[in-house]
Parts: sequence; C-alpha cells; structure tokens
Amino acid sequence: MSETRKGMLLVISGPSGTGKGTIIAELMKADKSLVFSVSATTRQPRPGEVDGVHYHFMTVEKYNELVAQDAFVEHAQVHGNYYGTLRSEVYSRLEKGENVVLDIDVQGALNVIASEKEKVSIFILPPSLKVLRERLTGRGTETPEAIERRMNNAVWELSQKDHYEYKVINDDLDACVRTVQAIIEAEKHSAAYYSVDVPQE
Repeated sequence: MSETRKGMLLVISGPSGTGKGTIIAELMKADKSLVFSVSATTRQPRPGEVDGVHYHFMTVEKYNELVAQDAFVEHAQVHGNYYGTLRSEVYSRLEKGENVVLDIDVQGALNVIASEKEKVSIFILPPSLKVLRERLTGRGTETPEAIERRMNNAVWELSQKDHYEYKVINDDLDACVRTVQAIIEAEKHSAAYYSVDVPQE
C-alpha cells in the first residue's frame, strides 16, 4: 500500500494588527514543511519589506493586467490598495505536496474559503478592539487616518469570523503560536490530504 500526500492550503487571516505576520514567521521557523505564498499588492513597501519576499509590489496597471489574465486565486481592494494571491504561487506547490500558507486579508480569505474545497482556515482575533488600536498605533507606520480606516474595517472583519474553521485569540504570542501549530499538526493527518493506493490481490 502506498500513500501520496497532497499539499495543504492554509489560510490565516484576521484584522490588520492582530499579529498574523509574526505568527506565520514563527510557524515557518519551526515547521519546514510550510511554504509562504507571496501575495501581490499595489501598496508601497513598508520599511524593511523586500519585493518578492514579503510581497510582489506592482503598479495598478500591472495588477489590472493580471486580473484580466485570471492570474489570481483571489483578489480584493483593501485599505485603498489592491491585493491578490497568484495562482502560480499556490497550485504548483500544492501539487508537489508542499503546505502553502496564505497570509491574506479577511475579504480575500472569504473568497478562498468559498472557492477552495480543500483548505484549512484560521482566524486570528485580537484580545479586544482597544488592544488592536494600541498595536496599530505602536507600529509607527500608519497615519491617524489609516489607523481609523483599519479600525473601521476591523469591526466588519471580526463579524466574519464564523466563516472560518478555527478561531484563535492572539493574547499571548507564544500560546497563540502553539495553538495554531496544534491545529496544523492535526490537519496534516486529515484524510483530505492523502490518496491511498491499495494493491489488488
């Protein structure tokens, strides 16, 4: 008997400021089976962000060309900028048996949840809206107007949490990472990711 394992599509999202990026970095540091799907965006890079590593940064014109070519698994306008998950970044890796991590906004995640039958979706919640505001302010990368826009969006985003299979509160980073790791380990053994060939007698 032989087993062939398909890759897992792991969708991790939540409101801006919940620590998704940090959680994913910790997960990938500890689990080499995870690969990161680099999203495309039309927003400007933040300090320290590298094109092709954190995002594929592109012009609106290039982004619209890719939309017209149906090059995205999902795409959406968020906080005044455009984001999308490239098919080329996802499907080829899943076929190789790699576990692909999508770090995407809630709007994009809902599109993936609706369109992809086999996926694992995890929603990261803040302890409270007060803490979320403190985290966004503490970044030092957002204008007051941008923070207000993200806070307004967070109210709607939090209302969508029940569309996800799992919900985890990021109150303590280490505890949150351990919880997400446990979810991933359990899902790795799900029958959805294995095809078993049973030899005939």
